[in-house]
Amino acid sequence: MAYFLMKILTNPIKKWDNIKYIWCCGLFLKVQKRRLRSHAAAAAKQKSPKRNVESNVRVITGTARGRKLISPPGKDVRPTTDRVKEAVFSIVQFEIEGRRVLDLFAGSGQLGIEALSRGAAEAVFVEQSRAVAEIVRQNLKVTAFFDRARVVNADALSFLGTSSDVFDLAFLDPPYSRGLVAKALPVLCGRMAPGAAVVCETLADEILPRQVGEFSVHKAYRYAGTLITVYRNTQ
Repeated sequence: MAYFLMKILTNPIKKWDNIKYIWCCGLFLKVQKRRLRSHAAAAAKQKSPKRNVESNVRVITGTARGRKLISPPGKDVRPTTDRVKEAVFSIVQFEIEGRRVLDLFAGSGQLGIEALSRGAAEAVFVEQSRAVAEIVRQNLKVTAFFDRARVVNADALSFLGTSSDVFDLAFLDPPYSRGLVAKALPVLCGRMAPGAAVVCETLADEILPRQVGEFSVHKAYRYAGTLITVYRNTQ
C-alpha cells in the first residue's frame, strides 16, 4: 500500500489528480462510517424495550412519604401535580383512614397510593392499558402496599357496569376533554357507600352535572387550569 502511494505521489503528471482522488476517497469512507454508526444506533434503539419514566411524582405524606413513583410515558397519562394533590387530600383528609378507595382512571396509581399511605384500608385501581396497569403494580411494590390493593386491567365504564364492589371514597382523574367523568358518574354513584365522597379532576372549563342520583356537588375548587369537584351523598 505504501509503495502504491509513493508511486502515485512521485508521478509528476498525475500527482495532483491522484491526490484529489485519494482525498475524495477518504472523505467518502469517513461519511459512510458515520452513516453506518447512525443506522446501528437507530436499530439498537428500536430493538430495546421502552423504559418507564421515573418522574418527580412522589408520595406526599404518610407511611410511604417521599417514595418516588414511576410515571408512564405518553400524552394520555397526566400525573396530578403536587399542589393539586395536596389540595385534594386536604379536602378529604378526615375521610381516608380505614376506608375503601377507588382510583378509577389510575394512570400511575398515585392518588390511590397516596390514600393508602394516609391510612386507607384498601384500594382498587382500574386502568385500561395493560402496560400502565403493570406500572401501577410496580408502584405498589415500591411503596409496600401491594397486599392492600387490587389492580384491575379494564375499561373504567365496563368495570363499573360489572363490579359489585362498594367504595367510601373515589378519585376520578381521566384524560382531559373526553367527557369521561360525566359518563362515569351515573354508574359510579350506585357503587358508593352512604356518606361517601367522589373527587373529580377535570379542566377548569369542563361542565359537570350538579346532581347525579343521590350525589350532588358539595364544593368545587380551581387551581390554575384544573378544576377539583367534590360530590357527596345528599341522602
